[in-house]
Amino acid sequence: MDAALGIDVGGTNVRVAVLDARTGAVLAVRRGALAGRTPEQVVGAVAVAAREAMAAAGVRPAVAGAGVAAQLDGDSGRVLSAPNLGWRDVALGEMLGAALGLPVRVVNDLTAAAWGEYRHGAARGKSGGLVVFAGTGVGAAVVVDGRLLAGARGVAGEIGHVKVEPPPGEAERSCGCGARGCLEAYVGGAGIAARLALARSAGNAAGLSSPNDVERAALAGDAWARAFWEATAGRLGRAVADAVTLLDPGTLVLGGGLLLGNPSLLAAVERVIRAEASQTALEGLFLTHAALGDDAGVIGAALLSVKSRTVK
Repeated sequence: MDAALGIDVGGTNVRVAVLDARTGAVLAVRRGALAGRTPEQVVGAVAVAAREAMAAAGVRPAVAGAGVAAQLDGDSGRVLSAPNLGWRDVALGEMLGAALGLPVRVVNDLTAAAWGEYRHGAARGKSGGLVVFAGTGVGAAVVVDGRLLAGARGVAGEIGHVKVEPPPGEAERSCGCGARGCLEAYVGGAGIAARLALARSAGNAAGLSSPNDVERAALAGDAWARAFWEATAGRLGRAVADAVTLLDPGTLVLGGGLLLGNPSLLAAVERVIRAEASQTALEGLFLTHAALGDDAGVIGAALLSVKSRTVK
């Protein structure tokens, strides 16, 4: 059996899976908590989880792929910046390869999740499409004729770092990438938590400290929570609508914990997309939701390690 190892590096834990590279079936999966966020600590946690997953699957993969929330230096495996981990200029691919004894391809985590959804999830059977995930961060990937659109520098799909106007009454926010006014700073999970903290200090958002708190309050009829969700949906939905207008993707997959965990926000985002994307692009658009859950990233990373299918 041809097998591949998929790795998903998060801010608090790592997830490692062994896959059948032909069918995409997950043979074994293990999760490991991070004792710290240094590159050495993360690589150590991956190595432990990988050994356990390979032992459980009874097979040793020939290749490995790792998804990480970061801006990368093309296909070199070097992390240029990973704000959630506090990393800059880390040779992650080289470090993982040495620890695992396998060739490792490092990709953006949302690119990996998108590829998983395209090959074996919500977009399976489609020739291409746009996949947008909103969770702790916000990102996207574009598949064209069965190939990932990488871009000249390998950073295509960074929708979380397009610039947006701040919601009424809010100042322009700094983003973890170092810029200001990025979409992710307002609609990513960390950005929402920070906005709620500021609102509480101003006497609003009492008892609201997380997206799920806002969702419950909005569903219960709280006017402030509803307005907060509408402003959040407006910015995210408009950015996605612009991407739909620009790309005419045919298929749009929405996913990530922020959207799938908060149905009223998801519905509001979809309303904005349908109201603001070009009607021509919308006419044939298949809009669906991510289907693979936590497995999307490890499946996509493993499959991307088997064969590079990017188009510049």
